Amino acid sequence: MLPTILLGAFCLLVMIGLSFAYTDLGTAYTAAAIIAVTLAAAYASHVRLQREETLLHVRLVADTAQKVLLRPLPRRIANVEIESLYLAAQEQARIGGDFYEAVDTPFGVRLLIGDVRGKGMAAVGAASAVISSFREAAYDEPDLRGVVHRLEASISRHSAAFPALDLPERFATALIAEIPHGGGRISILNCGHPPPLLVRRGEIRVLDPTTPSPPLNLASLIGDHYCVDTLAFAPGDQLLLYTDGVTETRDRAGEFFPLPEWMRRQGPAPPRELLDRLHRALFHYSDGRMDDDIAVLAVQCTSNQVQAQPV
Repeated sequence: MLPTILLGAFCLLVMIGLSFAYTDLGTAYTAAAIIAVTLAAAYASHVRLQREETLLHVRLVADTAQKVLLRPLPRRIANVEIESLYLAAQEQARIGGDFYEAVDTPFGVRLLIGDVRGKGMAAVGAASAVISSFREAAYDEPDLRGVVHRLEASISRHSAAFPALDLPERFATALIAEIPHGGGRISILNCGHPPPLLVRRGEIRVLDPTTPSPPLNLASLIGDHYCVDTLAFAPGDQLLLYTDGVTETRDRAGEFFPLPEWMRRQGPAPPRELLDRLHRALFHYSDGRMDDDIAVLAVQCTSNQVQAQPV
């Protein structure tokens, strides 16, 4: 604001100086116009600075909220290597309805990834309720069905406590996975979520559930029968968990991103490198236009066991 006032004062002084040489400048009217324009510009600058300061505070709060909601994951738990990727659909966005978590429990490494239907703070609140419940239930419940029952109860209570016009449609897809500390197998409970991809010796397998399980907050409508699939997960195997923002990324022709085909073209790569490649591929495929939030977990079983390392 101060530079605007100084510029206006400079113009006024120049005009006054010129008026001594040119008497037909209409000094009084010109001076009034300069003063009016300067004050208007100074006020507009003041308002802009206030809005920028408010936006900065909002972003700081959003960054803090994201660190609580999507806290940095350990890069390794026992013999499981974990890497994550989160992309917001809007450049200014920091958090959304996509979520993930990984915890070390007495029953093994447990993973969660999910997507709340909708956008805005309602979706963020529902995602927070699910993640908070998972962080507790994952340590307490010996069976994955017990964990998902806790998540179902949590999102149902949250939806009842914060009713909205879209309440009947407020649900979340989620996938829970469990890898025992000794490795060798993985158990998956898929609640209406996109099927993960298993990479084994260069072969890609889409892990569709044997029996579909209902998304969270829909059990009262379609039943609460949950199916757990268990399969081998040997050293070197890699699992890719993702939200539908990945497979629903479109190119200019409206074609969806072919994730399984893209994975088949990738050579062996550690989880971090694989996610970096995927990030670049999605950005190039969509020409930089992301229409939905994206969350991805890349998980690899290793032969050696070490203690969890913080990021």
